[in-house]
Amino acid sequence: MNNAELNALKEEYVAAGAATPTTQFADRAENAELWDADGRRWIDFAGGIGVLNLGHRHPKIVSAVQDQLHKVMHTSAAVISYAPYVQLCQKLCELAPVRGPKRKALLINTGAEALENAVKIARSATGRSGIITFDGAFHGRTMMTLAMTGKVLPYKNDFGPMPGDVFRAPFPNPVHGISDEDSLKALHTLFKTDIAPHRTAAIVIEAVQGEGGFYAASPAYMQALRDLCDEHGILLIVDEVQSGFARTGKLFALEHSGVEADLITTAKSLANGMPLSAVVGTASVMDSSGPNSLGGTYSGNPLACAAALAVIEAIEEEDILARSTALGERLAERFARWEQQFDRVGHSRNLGAMAAFELLDANGNPDPQLTGAVCAKAREHGLILLSCGFYGNTIRILVPITVEESVLEEGLNVIEGALEALC
Repeated sequence: MNNAELNALKEEYVAAGAATPTTQFADRAENAELWDADGRRWIDFAGGIGVLNLGHRHPKIVSAVQDQLHKVMHTSAAVISYAPYVQLCQKLCELAPVRGPKRKALLINTGAEALENAVKIARSATGRSGIITFDGAFHGRTMMTLAMTGKVLPYKNDFGPMPGDVFRAPFPNPVHGISDEDSLKALHTLFKTDIAPHRTAAIVIEAVQGEGGFYAASPAYMQALRDLCDEHGILLIVDEVQSGFARTGKLFALEHSGVEADLITTAKSLANGMPLSAVVGTASVMDSSGPNSLGGTYSGNPLACAAALAVIEAIEEEDILARSTALGERLAERFARWEQQFDRVGHSRNLGAMAAFELLDANGNPDPQLTGAVCAKAREHGLILLSCGFYGNTIRILVPITVEESVLEEGLNVIEGALEALC
């Protein structure tokens, strides 16, 4: 079927809330390129929203999934487990920057499920119910994670009352005029006005905000947050769903700060396209809720676990962390040139290959209309490009770290051409 035929089916049968804005349908893909149902080639700078750090159909991952498919496809780990589940948990416990000396892990399916379970674990471990998150945060689309998410549109506008005992503080963001000290002061104020420290189970933060605009919390802020949590017996949950698995030049973005979390959530590029997420935490915290209290029918599926083990192996063998750092430097250099060339481009930033820049109006204010136009212009020239940010004016780059040099340059040239046409 071609794009037109598939679009007709989509219009008739797919819920509007789940439909994509594009009229193309992916037919096949390889590394940082894909081809649609009409045979047109596309350069992928979205990477499945940060899922494909190792590119589409990485050979090592495809092989691992195929091998596992010939053994066990599904049993439910809640019924009878299998080697890849426990082997992956071991790897994650060895690699995640979580407080020890002993760690344990839980495997589920999505980033939202990981955050849901992290909250359940934190409440069980502390006997408290309050959860503090940050403006601009994105933690998922379930009801609990929507309550934790710090942006109304498009995520929670029409979905009614959110679960309670969730509170929000300003994320430390100098671009938005919020210093580390401002954010910490707001947390102390929150303790006086809305939720007492002794009722707070956890503070949940993205080491680098994803949907919120690719803003990184400074190492100093993360250390101050760690100290604040320790002072009041609050657990620190770090959401690494988008920033994890080599995107920032480290396996986890939190490693840039030297801070250890009580619980870390990860998903997306953990299994490079297979549905899988995890919560990794201090063993005593992870064990607090008792047998059969966590998990799900598909949680830690054997095929996804096999993919994740292959991801970890590929990251180690193919020097992916160094490649991520080098890619980030390349993007930062190009962004700096655009800031000089176009007065509508500003606030470029990166942590490794987690890189972004903003589009501004003539007065230096966020310009989401221009941002949407740049993304649309890029699509006209065969580039899949995503925006994000609190004001919707950030262009983010989530191209696979494994992208070929020629494909990367071609994609950057498309963005530059769009900026020339519109700025």
